[in-house]
Amino acid sequence: MMFLQQFSGELLKLFARKRTYIGFAAFLGVEILILLLLNLDHVRRSISRVIEDAGYPAEDYLSGLTLAFLVLLWSVFLLGSLYLALVAGDVVSKEVEDGTMRMMLCRPVSRRRILTLKLAAVLIYSFLLIWFVAITALIVGFIHSGAGGLFVFAPMERIFALHEFGPGFVRYFAGVFLMSLSLLTIPSIGFFLSCLDMKPAAATIGTLSFLFMDMILRNVPFFESLKPLFLTAHMSTWVHVFEYQIPWEKMAGDYAWLFAINATLVVLALAVFEQRDLKS
Repeated sequence: MMFLQQFSGELLKLFARKRTYIGFAAFLGVEILILLLLNLDHVRRSISRVIEDAGYPAEDYLSGLTLAFLVLLWSVFLLGSLYLALVAGDVVSKEVEDGTMRMMLCRPVSRRRILTLKLAAVLIYSFLLIWFVAITALIVGFIHSGAGGLFVFAPMERIFALHEFGPGFVRYFAGVFLMSLSLLTIPSIGFFLSCLDMKPAAATIGTLSFLFMDMILRNVPFFESLKPLFLTAHMSTWVHVFEYQIPWEKMAGDYAWLFAINATLVVLALAVFEQRDLKS
């Protein structure tokens, strides 16, 4: 009961901050903008040409499901990284900077308990943000283009697939769930940096800098043989759920790798924070 009360307090603190809602508003704006751009004639003709070249009628696959998938593919990693890093980078370091962490530690609550509650609150926020984007994109897509098949084109992952509405609908939500698991690595990095002796802005910038450098190096053609070493290469494995034959073994290996990284970062964050002197 005490744990639940403390957890509800952490959620209240997190969602009482105005910056927590910036991500929700920004994603809603981006969804509307992308859908407006996709409504341009030359853009629709380009997408239709790709579908028709594969031997399928474009009108059956230029649907709300396809538009929602494109919103996820094009926007969630870049924008999601920003807002997840912002919240995770603030969660500990901001309270240390404001002096409220010392007040909490004056009470008979262990540091491990405090960090566990804060980490759980950040993970809840991560899932809420991603599912908010996925559901609102689907609703806006259905309003804009109605129901229909799912057209998947992810050139970086070499994926081209078309699914009927039923299987496509199931795969869309499976993809959202797997994306949620993939992106948990971002708050894990931010949480670790937030537990170090640094400012909240430095923790956020450090998280984003690492992710963007990893993504840039991953996209260099000469580093193709090193691709398994890059974090973002494993994080993008969720897209493979849209293949005709889902490579479950590869995806399981990618998620095992990500979860090992996440667990290591959390353990290191707990160990570092336990040793920090917060009295001065």
